Amino acid sequence: MDLSVIIVNYNVKHFLEQCLYSVRKACNGLQAEILVIDNRSADGSLAYLQPAFPDVRFIANKDNVGFGKACNQGLAVSKGKYILFLNPDTIVPEDCFLQCRDFMEAHPDAGALGIRMLDGSGRFLKESKRSFPSPLTSFFKLAGLTSLFPRSKVFARYHLGHLEEKTDHEVDVLAGAFMWIRKTVLDKTGGFDEAFFMYGEDVDLSYRIQEAGFRNYYFSGSSILHFKGESTKKGSMNYVRMFYQAMSIFVRKHYGGGKAGLFNVFIHLAIWMRAVLAAIGSFIKKAGLPLIDLVLIIGSFWIVKVIWSGYVRPDIQYSSQLLWIAFPAFAFFYLVAAYYAGLYDRRYHRSELISSTLLATLFLLAGYSLLPEQYRFSRGIILFGALLGFLLLTLLRRILVRMDVLQETRKEEEHVTTVVVGSPQEYTETLQLMKEAGLQERVLGRVGITPNENGAIGYWKDLVSLRKMVPFREIIYCEGALPFEEIVNNLAAQPANVKMKLRAAGSRSIVGSHSKDDAGEALSGENGFALSDPHNRRLKRLIDFGLALLALLTFPIQLILVKKPLHFLYRCVQVLGARKTWIGYAGGGAGLPALRPAVIASNGLPVLAQQLTAESLQMVDYWYARDYRPLQDLRLLWRSYRRLGS
Repeated sequence: MDLSVIIVNYNVKHFLEQCLYSVRKACNGLQAEILVIDNRSADGSLAYLQPAFPDVRFIANKDNVGFGKACNQGLAVSKGKYILFLNPDTIVPEDCFLQCRDFMEAHPDAGALGIRMLDGSGRFLKESKRSFPSPLTSFFKLAGLTSLFPRSKVFARYHLGHLEEKTDHEVDVLAGAFMWIRKTVLDKTGGFDEAFFMYGEDVDLSYRIQEAGFRNYYFSGSSILHFKGESTKKGSMNYVRMFYQAMSIFVRKHYGGGKAGLFNVFIHLAIWMRAVLAAIGSFIKKAGLPLIDLVLIIGSFWIVKVIWSGYVRPDIQYSSQLLWIAFPAFAFFYLVAAYYAGLYDRRYHRSELISSTLLATLFLLAGYSLLPEQYRFSRGIILFGALLGFLLLTLLRRILVRMDVLQETRKEEEHVTTVVVGSPQEYTETLQLMKEAGLQERVLGRVGITPNENGAIGYWKDLVSLRKMVPFREIIYCEGALPFEEIVNNLAAQPANVKMKLRAAGSRSIVGSHSKDDAGEALSGENGFALSDPHNRRLKRLIDFGLALLALLTFPIQLILVKKPLHFLYRCVQVLGARKTWIGYAGGGAGLPALRPAVIASNGLPVLAQQLTAESLQMVDYWYARDYRPLQDLRLLWRSYRRLGS
């Protein structure tokens, strides 16, 4: 057998789907096998993919054993003359494998081969060619000199920036996303070192290949897409821990004496610096941001109060006790309004900061007018305090965006408009997928794959000029009439600041990633659930919390109205503690947006009192998640109120 392709999957089923379609075509002309090792994915990868790829051998692990160990599992059962370790978030052109085979046959000194990799927008990925880490190389990268001098042979050695990306070179390190290795070489060196859970194992294997007397080559004759669909994000504490732990293992294993000691100093300094920055960023994003906002808002009111009483109305004295109650209360209302306006979602939207500020200010002014006279003070303090708070919150978010702690979604990104490049049949199929994902209104039309096609708004090789007339911000390329090779090779020529996505012929999803720092995005029918919308999930939690709190405050009344009131009391405590939700799934909710265990099922009956078949319950849950409306929960709760303790 010529080739064994080994792919490790962990929760990226849609990216893997596109990858497998491309790998299938790249295997034409070779005797090849495809092995997928699944590290206990929780996204239903095996159930989703196995029916569509009966020719692929799937190996299911009971635990996430890490990248290296899973690759070794595939290696142990592989039969090919060559072994390709391939990431699941990649796309390979049709002639890629044949070109790699021919290069290796022409270079008998080559032990392994890496390839030119592009991100989802067609930009070259520098990790395609790297040198071995050394104290000085690592220092230059950590100090930012690599970025300042990207073509320097000295300062940019980490990514071998002085070597031309479109020329073949002998290099030190091959990227684990695409490692083509002779089986005879792996028989001598062994597979991946399983001490590396993730990251660093490609550096270690590349080192051992050279130690065994073979050469590692960077091959530029073909290019692949690497979408970066993996779930571990750079900057996260998990990434920092795993990456620098891997570097530390490599240093201890291969460098001895003073060099190892010096390198370990740099490594541990980097670990602490990155860990501290990641911890601060994580705290700010998950918990600290509302607290910082709270301090800024209270401070804004207090600053305006000092200015107001000192320069505008010095004749009025305000009670400090009253202000210490009022200002935190005002700030609390601001935070509640900001939360429900979506200000603390994964991405920062300027429009949400504006809307939450306006909503909170109007609410406070309205509430202020209802207060007794003795509890009032100047409306100017509220108005100008709100304005100062808005300015400080805006400034804070600008700083956090610059520091990459927050990601900002600009107004133009919120309203994505899409064109589809493909045949009429491919356009129809893609439009149906977009409809299932609830995004069909984005699509402006079809771009033809030949000039002057009937029904097309333009020709795909004229996308730059077409964008001047049609304001699209996203392109979906349909593979089929267009081969993978043409799509990959033409990405660099697409319009600037336009996102790219891809759909392979026969697939049930669309994938893409705008840059090397994005974790990637997959569109399918699963995106079409209204229950996935953050706004709806916040309102659902508000309904849960509000009813549970109201029921506890009025519990004597519930003794009369509700069956089994003590059990109802216990349920209220569970819902308040976010251990249950009032309305949820009747079945297991497999493949649906995650919910806590339910008190009442989505059909209005107690979860334990269901008599429908499993298939019927699955459909009931599907409709509930797809068409979810907060008012629907309120109606079900009203109808089921007396049975909430049953």
